Amino acid sequence: MKLLEIEALQTFYGKSQALFGVDLAVEEGEAVALMGRNGMGKTTTIRSICHLTPAREGNIKFAGKDITRMRPHRIARLGIGLVPEGRRCFPNLTVEENLLAAARPGKWTLSGVYALFPRLKERRGQYARTLSGGEQQMLAIGRALATNPRLVILDEATEGLAPVIRHDIWRAIRAIRAEGQSILIVDKTLSELLPVADRCVVLEKGRTVWTGAPDVLDAETQQRFLGV
Repeated sequence: MKLLEIEALQTFYGKSQALFGVDLAVEEGEAVALMGRNGMGKTTTIRSICHLTPAREGNIKFAGKDITRMRPHRIARLGIGLVPEGRRCFPNLTVEENLLAAARPGKWTLSGVYALFPRLKERRGQYARTLSGGEQQMLAIGRALATNPRLVILDEATEGLAPVIRHDIWRAIRAIRAEGQSILIVDKTLSELLPVADRCVVLEKGRTVWTGAPDVLDAETQQRFLGV
C-alpha cells in the first residue's frame, strides 16, 4: 500500500520555480532515500509534503487522502512526523517538555525515546537551548517519534555533527527502521544511507530523474546525479 504518493509536483518560491515535476512514493513500512546534489529540490519537496511551502501544481496523497492543500497541523495529525533541517527544538522548554508537548498515544512512549537516546534521559531536565547541536538533533528525532507517526521524514539528520554523534544517530535510525517504521530520509552520507534504504529517489533540477533499489545505484549513476 502506498502510504505517501506524490505526482507531478511543482512548487515555487514567489515567481521562482523550484520543483518542475517530482514523482515519489513511500510504501507502508518502507524506507526511501531522497537524494540529489545541493539545491536540487530535496528540502523543497519535504516542505511541500508538509505544506510549509505549498505546491502550486501536482498531487500529494497520504494514506489515501489528498493533502496537497491541507494545513500543516492537520497533515501532522494524520501521521507525518518531520525532523526538519536545522532541528528547531523549543529552546525554552526542557528536553522532557519538548517530548511531551507533541506526544500522542502509541508504541513510542517517553521511556522508548529515552531508551533510543540515553543522552536525552540524562538531560531530561535541561532546557533545549543548553544542549549541544547533536543532542538537539536527537531531541528533534525523539520529538517526531513521540507523535507516533505513520511516516517519519528526516531532512539531513546528521549534517554538521561530530562523528561520535553521527554514529549514535545512525544507530538510532537503524533501530527505528528495524521496528518497521516508514521513513523518507535525506542525507549525504551514502555509506550510511544506502544500507537503511529500500529504494532511492534522485532529484535533478527539481525533477525526479532516477528511482531504484540501492544495489542498482551504480557508480556511473552516482557520479552523474550525485557528484560522488
